[in-house]
This record gives sequence, structure tokens and C-alpha cells, in this order.
Amino acid sequence: MTTSAKPLSVAVIGAGMAGRSHAAGYRNVNTVYGAGLPPVRLAAIADANLALGEDAARRYGFDKALPSWEAVVEDPTIDAVSIVVGNALHRPIAEALVAAGKHVLCEKPLAGSLEDARAMAELERSAEVVTAVGYTFRRSPAIAAIREHVQRSELGDLTLFSGRYWCDYATDPNGPLSWRFKGGPGSGALGDVGSHVIDAAEYVAGPIVEVSGATLSTQITKRPLPLGAVVGHNAAPVSDEMGEVENEDTASFTARFESGLVGSFSVTRTGFGLPNGLFFDVLGVGGRASFDQHRPAEYLFDDAQPDARTRGARTIIAGPNLPYFAGGVPMEAAGVGASNADNFTYQARAFLDQVAGVAQPLPACATFADALRTMEIIQAVVESSGNSGASVTVPPAA
Repeated sequence: MTTSAKPLSVAVIGAGMAGRSHAAGYRNVNTVYGAGLPPVRLAAIADANLALGEDAARRYGFDKALPSWEAVVEDPTIDAVSIVVGNALHRPIAEALVAAGKHVLCEKPLAGSLEDARAMAELERSAEVVTAVGYTFRRSPAIAAIREHVQRSELGDLTLFSGRYWCDYATDPNGPLSWRFKGGPGSGALGDVGSHVIDAAEYVAGPIVEVSGATLSTQITKRPLPLGAVVGHNAAPVSDEMGEVENEDTASFTARFESGLVGSFSVTRTGFGLPNGLFFDVLGVGGRASFDQHRPAEYLFDDAQPDARTRGARTIIAGPNLPYFAGGVPMEAAGVGASNADNFTYQARAFLDQVAGVAQPLPACATFADALRTMEIIQAVVESSGNSGASVTVPPAA
């Protein structure tokens, strides 16, 4: 492990919207939670689109831009790296970084295929560096607070988890056929946004052991081929030539948790008017809680108040009484709220806490093994869909 006397040198591979979020997180890590973390050197942002990388490096104060991920691997001064590129590239990059002795924070989903994900989880078992996965919603003060309500049995025995992640980034049929639309069933909306809501469900309510009733569908089956690089979900110049969409726009399924809890899930990237719609409700015999990412600084909570006349859902605004908030924002005052960008800062801090071995770290990041489990659940959903919704058992957690 890196000692507190030695600065940490970090890099980001990928300069798109998520890569910039990682870069901003690293820039801010020493502004939160006081002393304890070594100085952080913002070493490099790498992207095949060098102009994009240069722009991100300038914005977030990194020393330089590099034209390839290989250049990061070959730089002996870099200690820790975020991988924020297309899913199919995660495995080779992670393997090269680990072999070079660098700590790795990989974006979700873990890999482009279950085979690659299993290889990465196996790599983690023998790695002498920190390996972690960016399930950023685990850092939401509101979601972490709901998890605490469940763990303290403040909702009573749970009866239902209903989770959905509805987005609209793929509603335009003229949107370019980027890598997000390739890779086969399970790698579309399920892998992109479904992985987040599945992880949030297990984070809040415990392990999923079975899925059933799954349906996958594609609303826009062909898209124009791009003429150049596509950044994030942005529009880009396209040709007249069309290509086949290889994965799902929409998916739904039910699940059974280890506790016996029933869950229902739906995800889509073609949900008009929903830019980033992660929602979930968790219900129990003694209370309920609800989260909506469109209102990320709050959650709804209801329980059995002594006087039935005043019962009902009430809005809990993020403040110092919620996880991550105290010490995590400049203005530590009730009602100030929190944002998605804050979550990336907390995630980067948690990762570097692990790397540096600080005395009082934030809760650890998800592991490659955790992210493999999410992909095994997604694979079970795909199998259920291909077998008329039949029940499929999820392998137990390693």
C-alpha cells in the first residue's frame, strides 16, 4: 500500500461524461473529510480522441493528456487509475494495469461479457493492488440513509422492493450506433442502467437469489452509423448507412431476495422525458422509503407515527444527519442538498482511502466480485427472457 508520506498519482482512462466525473472526483478528494489522505497528483487523462482528453485535462487540472491507455500503463509514476471506456475494453486494460502494479477503479458494468467479468474477478483474487468498481449510487446520502433504515429494521419486515431506471437517451432513432448498442442481449439497457438499480437493490435489501418473468425488447432496431467519435449520449454526425442494434432498449423482470422479499424491476433507455430516472421504493409492514434520482438531495420516508392523523410520507432533505454529508460538502447545513457530482467525489475518496490505507476510511468500494455478481443476475434475466419468463436461479455470492 502507498504510505501517507508519498503523494498519490492518479489518472483517468476515458474523457467522456463519466470520465470527466471521475476526474472531477479526484480533483476534489482532499477537500472532503479532513486530513488523512496523502496529496493527490492529477497526472493524466487518456483518450484516443486526444482533443477530448486535452480539454478534460485542462478543465480538471490534470498535468497532461495521453493518446492511449497503454501510455498510462507504461507511466511508472502513476499509482491509481480509473477505467471509464467501452465495456469490452475493461478486461484488457485492467489486466495490464494490475500487471503494472497500479490500483484500479473500473466503471460498471464490469466487462463486456460474462467470460471477461469472471476473468477479472479471478484476477482480483490474486492481485496485490486495490481493485474496485464504480457503483456511484452507493455514495448517495439518501440511498445510504435508506439502507440504514432497513438494517435497523425501521421499516419492519420488508414486503416489496420496486426498482426502475428509466432514461430517454436512446429515444431519437437518428442517434448514432455507438458501442452502447452493440454486444448482444443483456448489454443494452440492462448492462448500462440496469446494473445500477440491481446493485442498489442488493445494497439496500440484500442478495437476489432468483429471477423470473423477464422480457427484453428493442424499440429502435436500426440506427445510422456515426461518421466520427461519439461522446457519451451526445448526438454526432451520422452517415446514410444503417446498422443493426444488437441489444435491448427495455427490460423488465421480477426477483426473489434471499430474505424472501419480492422485487420488481424495469429499465429502459427509450423512456421519453426521463433523462436519468433511477427510482425505487422499499416497503415493509412498518414503514416505507422511496428515492428518485431526479431529486437526488432527498428521499421520502413514512412510518407508524403515534397519531394516525399525522401519518404520511415526509420528505427528508440531505443534511449533516445523513451518511456522507457531514464533512463532504462545503456548507454543512440542513437543506443544502447533494448532487451526483458529490457522489463521484465520495467514491474517489473511498477508493484512494483503500489505496492509501488510511486509519478511518470511507466504506469500501464495490469489488470486481460484487460487479461479477451483478452481471450474473443480468445473465439470469437474459436466460429467463429466452425461456418464456421461466425462473432462473442466481449463483450464490462468492
